[in-house]
Amino acid sequence: MQHLVLCPGSRSGPLALAAGGLHKAGSLKITTSIDERSAGFLALGLSTAIGKATVVVTTSGSAVAHLLPAAVEADRSCQPILLLTADRPQRLKNCGANQTVNQEEFLRPVCRWVEEGPQEGVHCFTQNSLDNLVETAWQKAHTFAGPVHLNLPIEEPLHASLVEQRQVWSGWSPVTFKQDGCELSRLGTETKEKFFDLPDLDLSLPGVVVVGPWRGLSKNLINFQDCLRKWQALSGWPIFADPLAGIHPKQSGLIENWELLLNAGFPIPKGGIQVLRLGPIPASRALEAWLTSLGPGQLLITEGDPRNLDPIGFASQWSKGFSAWWKQYLERNTLPKDLPKTESKQFLNRLQVIDQISQAWLEKHLPLKGQINEPSLAHWIPRLLPEDLTVMLAASSPVRDWLSFGGKASICRRCFGFRGASGIDGTLSLSMGLALALGPTVLVSGDLALLHDSNGWLFAHPHSPPLVVLLIDNAGGGIFKQLQVETSPSSDFEQFFSMPQLVDQLGLAASHNIPFKEISCLEDLKSAIEWGISFPGPVLLRVVTNSSSDTQLRNELRKGLINHLQVVHQDGGTDV
Repeated sequence: MQHLVLCPGSRSGPLALAAGGLHKAGSLKITTSIDERSAGFLALGLSTAIGKATVVVTTSGSAVAHLLPAAVEADRSCQPILLLTADRPQRLKNCGANQTVNQEEFLRPVCRWVEEGPQEGVHCFTQNSLDNLVETAWQKAHTFAGPVHLNLPIEEPLHASLVEQRQVWSGWSPVTFKQDGCELSRLGTETKEKFFDLPDLDLSLPGVVVVGPWRGLSKNLINFQDCLRKWQALSGWPIFADPLAGIHPKQSGLIENWELLLNAGFPIPKGGIQVLRLGPIPASRALEAWLTSLGPGQLLITEGDPRNLDPIGFASQWSKGFSAWWKQYLERNTLPKDLPKTESKQFLNRLQVIDQISQAWLEKHLPLKGQINEPSLAHWIPRLLPEDLTVMLAASSPVRDWLSFGGKASICRRCFGFRGASGIDGTLSLSMGLALALGPTVLVSGDLALLHDSNGWLFAHPHSPPLVVLLIDNAGGGIFKQLQVETSPSSDFEQFFSMPQLVDQLGLAASHNIPFKEISCLEDLKSAIEWGISFPGPVLLRVVTNSSSDTQLRNELRKGLINHLQVVHQDGGTDV
């Protein structure tokens, strides 16, 4: 345990004092929060960044209920988090005692494990039962990574005297368990026979690799990247990667504009293609339709998540991770000579030529000048940011625009996005957690997502995580304009879907002592980003866009690229 997020409360007082003692001993970093909901998301951001569970401590009552949104996202994103909630002892349950609810049940549906301390109070723990609880909780949070809830009844008196506290810490020493519970090998009881039931991918035949958002522990990402680079080098298969996939900067075989090309259409080898899917499907309707058109026989590999992650129903799933699958593949198959084969190289080369033509066309139609629009932001921000800078993309439009218009610069950098439940919950707090753990970070967010978690600004003090928040203010839920919802009168759309708010985002930032700058044109984007990165703490950069004209621009870009590729083909420029 490295990080703990502490929320105020009386019943949780003993836990707060214990955390304070660990902090003074130098073995624990503590962040305080007055909002349990934001605390849960900050902890989830920290856990995602470091690959180990962050602990959240709350008092009893409705405080526990506020942890549910973060627990839901941790469950679906497969990230470890430990939720410690103080409770009344059994004698105060179901008798009208103040601040006493059935909190032990609130988080159960989404947790890997829920356990309670002794009903009479934590003072009834034996050393053995306490050790077992701690070790089991840590393993449960990391083996199939996700949220674990420990509900701890605490009897009065709640607060030890200074003399008693000194006695505790004078004889204290850290406890280290032999196992950290983080190895994927402890997952389930899948047998090697199940490996034989998977589609038999043939490296000598053409195929494609679809890499979705990374949902493994951060410490396993390097092995994943290494296996992907080896697979592509041997197979010659093109890679369609999500910006959240955690792709290595030197990965070969990437198709930068694959999402746009799927709408345009491209040639498939006469014998068909094999499909290797790594992780969940990226947020692309075009990709989902294309994979559906290819039919059964696809292979889906997840990083430890045994749940069904195939919404189209055409894949066989292996849940022990890409590294484990690759090891067994090598054990069971003799690799053909002279890899990659000619047909696979020809397929990749054909796609790369089309991709290069598409990229040149986009560069021409999305110049870094003039009025700010969302496709241009997605195209240029990843190019203007330092390569080693961490990025978080909020749900809704930002993550989709980076997928469509970001190109290679958006794919080959470490981007985070919490797409497990695909909500706008906790956007600012999550990015604060990433920045606390990883250093300078950029959050790209819409106005409703930022406003929905405005309490995240409270984490700016005293720790001041280095975070640049680039706010795309399109006056409400601009993504709903892309749904082309027909309403009568037109004001119904604003009221029921986009829901613009009257809050002054710059004034709100100023009330939290956050420096801010407004960007009026694309020419000023580079200097504004450099200004934001120069600050040691959080800053806000605001751009104003028009969701209606941006929706039209997205459609024009997609149609224009299709027409351009058709013209190039007719002129004999490439086999499109």
